[in-house]
Formats: sequence, structure tokens, C-alpha cells
Amino acid sequence: MHTSTLAVGSLVALSEILHDPILVPLVSGAVVVVIPTAAAFTGPSEAAIAVANVLGDLDVRVEALMVTDRAASAEYYFARRVREADLVVLCDGSALHARATWRATPLGEAIRAAHRLIAVGSVAGVLGEAMIDPRGGAPTTGLNYRPGVVICPPASDAQLSRTRTLVSSDLTLVVLGARGVLEFVDARWRIVRDEDVVVTRGRDEVDL
Repeated sequence: MHTSTLAVGSLVALSEILHDPILVPLVSGAVVVVIPTAAAFTGPSEAAIAVANVLGDLDVRVEALMVTDRAASAEYYFARRVREADLVVLCDGSALHARATWRATPLGEAIRAAHRLIAVGSVAGVLGEAMIDPRGGAPTTGLNYRPGVVICPPASDAQLSRTRTLVSSDLTLVVLGARGVLEFVDARWRIVRDEDVVVTRGRDEVDL
């Protein structure tokens, strides 16, 4: 089985890679589970529908798991649906809320174990051992599902400069913009599409 995790900057980027059989090897009738936890405060139903619309021309079955709080994340039914899915998609939204909801729960562990996972937008930030707090740009603890880099969405030049100062110089920071795509495979991250992707270590731009 092809096992990989994709971090995509937006639904636009997701729509542009879905038909790549190497990146997203979905067979006819595949079950795709959508988790809109990060969109709990902005419209989880709308977020799940938006992902389903992007997947609309594929021959797959889309199931939204409306997990928006820790009580739901603790339910083994939802964790089982994630484990049985062919692909799991994490909706964009509040990375901090996603972290708080999934940490040390059956659902969170199922997400960690997913063979095929796509994280859209800022929610990709929770995957690493460290993440960036959007409220001020400082690093904080991530969920460590896919270690190796620190992923954050674009921010102002001032905030990104502060973030690069605060992130340990031995950590690689990846600013993932709307068109960017990263892949985690064989325990390493690589850039699939370098549009809107900036990689730094300390204040220096580096290769991933």
C-alpha cells in the first residue's frame, strides 16, 4: 500500500493534485473520511461540504465525521471510521483547536496511524512535533504525528521574522502558502509543488 501524508496550502491546491495517481492513489469506490474539527468555530458543515465538492468528480464515497470537541474525539466509532478509510482529509481552520481536540484521544491516534492523510491549510501545522501559535507567531508543542519540519501558514513579514527568531535553529520552518504542496513519505518531508513554499532554518533559506 502506498503510504503518504500530504500538506496542501488550500482546497485549490488539493483540487489540482487529486488526479495524480502517485500522490493520491484512490481506487474506484474508495472511502474518504473528512474531519472538519479545525473549522469548529467557522462552520464545520460548510468546510466538509467544500472538501466533498472538490472530490465531487471522483468515484469515491465521502463521509464527514462531525467531530468538533474532545467528547466526540473520544468516541471509538469515529476512530474506527478513520482507521477503515482509504483516505482521511483534515479541513482547514484553527490548528490550536484541532490540537486540543485530538491530543491523547482515540481519534487523534487514528489520525496518527492513517496510511493516507491530507491536511489542508493551517491544520497541517499540528502534524509536527512543534507548531506555530498564530496568535503571535511563537512556537508551541504540536501533536508529533509527522515530525521533521514545522509548518505554518503565511503571515506578515514582521510576524514571520519574529517566528524565525523564536524557532530553534535546528528546526526547519516551512511556510506553506495557498498553492504549495508537501509530502511526508518514508519518514521524510519533500516539496511536491514549490509555489508559495518558503523553507528556512534560522534566518537562512534552505532546501528541504
